[in-house]
Amino acid sequence: MTEAEFTSRVFSGIQPSGGLTLGNYLGALKRFAQAQDQGIETIYCMVDLHAITVWQDPVKLRHATRELCAGFIASGVDPEKSILFNQSQVSEHAQLAWIFNCVARMGWMKRMTQFKDKAGKNAENASLGLFGYPALMAADILVYHATHVPVGEDQKQHLELTRDIAAKFNHDYSVDFFPITEPVIEGAATRVMSLRDGSKKMSKSDPSDMSRINLTDDADTIAKKIRKAKTDPEPLPSEVAGLEDRPEARNLINIYAALSDKSVDQVMADVGGKAFSEFKPMLADLAVAQMAPISDEMSRLMQDEAEIDRILTVGADRARAIAAPILKKTYEIVGLVGS
Repeated sequence: MTEAEFTSRVFSGIQPSGGLTLGNYLGALKRFAQAQDQGIETIYCMVDLHAITVWQDPVKLRHATRELCAGFIASGVDPEKSILFNQSQVSEHAQLAWIFNCVARMGWMKRMTQFKDKAGKNAENASLGLFGYPALMAADILVYHATHVPVGEDQKQHLELTRDIAAKFNHDYSVDFFPITEPVIEGAATRVMSLRDGSKKMSKSDPSDMSRINLTDDADTIAKKIRKAKTDPEPLPSEVAGLEDRPEARNLINIYAALSDKSVDQVMADVGGKAFSEFKPMLADLAVAQMAPISDEMSRLMQDEAEIDRILTVGADRARAIAAPILKKTYEIVGLVGS
């Protein structure tokens, strides 16, 4: 197979670790739904094998996986148009990850900054799975010969490793088998920061629930969190340049831009100079209009867990139809008998 023969295919995954936020929606889910209508094959995965690199409560993990699936669908990802499944149902991910464990070098893995961040000072007690996480991520992508992967800043290094693994495999076995996957970089307007601290990314792990908008929040809660979002005493600047040293103001403008599908320049032309007492109600109304229907639909979907499980199983069957032949060919290239 030559590079010219690779099918354009997008792959992305989200960990089912609970608590989807507005940041997940604007940075990923909304864009996933848009991508499926652009004529490119789209594969979206709940990466539950990645989730267990740190200990998970089994009951909570099952719930989070189903809730994440509901979040994908409520955000506009159509299981008929996209392939939607959970990672553990497609064993080819783990099988290819072992091949890649044997391709990747220890020095490469030790340079992964996210391992250092997650393992903290007591890295000796971190799981081997957490250390080897990037090889599994590479397998997630390359088992489908995915050509494009949407990534944020925190995953760029892992995608670079995926490209290195693909290149080394192709070189070591004198083949042109795995594509050199291209990143689709997350835009600035889709990077959502905390409502309590504009210098920190919105996170489900923040101890303050007021720091984030959860996809499960109802309309009243969404409006309340916007009204109470941290700001400074000055009105909004008249130009974009005036947002540079005002992280909270910049964050709220970015959220408005992303929710309204406008550029920051367009938003500033409309709201520049307004007091926050005037702008916040506008943002609250927009956020409620966009997000409350997603919350309602997630709640409805979660009433029928059997249907969610059915959707995931059908998606896994479709995913395996692509992954199995690629893994089989990989085994043949490597020289494994019976493949």
